[in-house]
Amino acid sequence: QVQLVESGGGLVQAGGSLRLSCAASGRTFSSYAMAMGWFRQAPGKEREFVAAISWSGGNTVYTASMKGRFTISRDNAKNTVLLQMNSLKPEDTAVYYCAASSRGSVYTDYRQYDYWGQGTQVTVSS
Repeated sequence: QVQLVESGGGLVQAGGSLRLSCAASGRTFSSYAMAMGWFRQAPGKEREFVAAISWSGGNTVYTASMKGRFTISRDNAKNTVLLQMNSLKPEDTAVYYCAASSRGSVYTDYRQYDYWGQGTQVTVSS
């Protein structure tokens, strides 16, 4: 099993920045070269892909509207994945979820992810 715990959410003004962190633990996470992703879900909306990163960190994928504002990174020695979010907009307000995939590639489809964190709330005020 893999446990994922997100942190770093909060309230920020439009144009501000936040850095989300996802701490992973569990023997499975160390045994598989897991790709990691960030998704978000706003009230009344479907879950939306944000960004993903391969095990090595050499392959990253972003939703077009977030590329250039968000940066995903990882530190495998610390079992941590980060999402740096800059130039935040009110429409970025959502619960942000960290996810892990054991399928060996980077995916934008949430159904390819096996483990999920509880989420962290990000609220951007105008």
